[in-house]
Amino acid sequence: MVTVLSIDGGGVRGLIPATILSFLESKFQELDGEDARIANYFDVIARTSTGGLVTALITAPNDNNLPLYAAKDITRFYLEHFPKIFPQNRHHTSAGSLIEAIKGPKYDGKYLQSLVRDVLGEMRLDQTLTKVVIPTFDIKLLQPTIFTTYEAKTEVLKNPLLSDVCISTLAAPTYLPAHCFETRNPKGEVRNFNLIGGAIAENNPTLLAMNHITKEITMGNEDFLSIKPIDYGKFLVISLGAGSSKKDGKYNAAMAAKWGVLGWLYRDGNSPIFDVFSEASANMVDIHASTLFHVLQCQTNYLRIQVTPLSLT
Repeated sequence: MVTVLSIDGGGVRGLIPATILSFLESKFQELDGEDARIANYFDVIARTSTGGLVTALITAPNDNNLPLYAAKDITRFYLEHFPKIFPQNRHHTSAGSLIEAIKGPKYDGKYLQSLVRDVLGEMRLDQTLTKVVIPTFDIKLLQPTIFTTYEAKTEVLKNPLLSDVCISTLAAPTYLPAHCFETRNPKGEVRNFNLIGGAIAENNPTLLAMNHITKEITMGNEDFLSIKPIDYGKFLVISLGAGSSKKDGKYNAAMAAKWGVLGWLYRDGNSPIFDVFSEASANMVDIHASTLFHVLQCQTNYLRIQVTPLSLT
């Protein structure tokens, strides 16, 4: 059996999957003792945006080769740091907020970058306690860049600092600045990355994780020798959403019919175009995954947990 955990992006809404993970880990601990951790139970963890940061914290090892954070500590981490990552300026008028949105990202990302580098240090992608899959999007190449532990272990140029990967997958357009870095191998070859948030490529990375496992199976990865490609009856997948506001009714066709570029980019502190892309991506992946498992008569092997409707007012 291949066990997969997928965590959606969602900014501060990452508190939702963090809370679910805390509950899940507590149940594992009831079965196997207080040292049980989420990373012990999943072969692959896929994450994007803030889901990427959560997963880094529960898969990156400390000096005792245990996860840096227990799942129960992630909520406290959010409550302590996210008001500083996403500070709210309550003195701005709507016009002032619009001007700020036009000038640059809503948040400067300085606290986030400092925090992530401080927590993860010089740790690299190949050091995670279980395999991870993290989507980003290269704005220079205009194509997704997917970071995986599998490739990091075999290709130096695809083994960046874990902090760089986390900062990149969090870099949602209009909210946080794009991130650039480079990797270098012993031959002196250099690869440059110019990345924005993974939610652009895959806000719900469930199928992405399954695709990479299938790729590893076809390549003869010894972790999956007993499993055939697309033998999804032997996949056990939990997909955690970060809450959905799609039923709030904050947009409608009458509004959208009047929007130009600015209207789609900014409305009342939100970015309609980004909301549409992220919701569409997450829901389409869920539709494909649930249909796939149903057709193969193994629908009980796939669980999607999503909170909807969700009001953030």
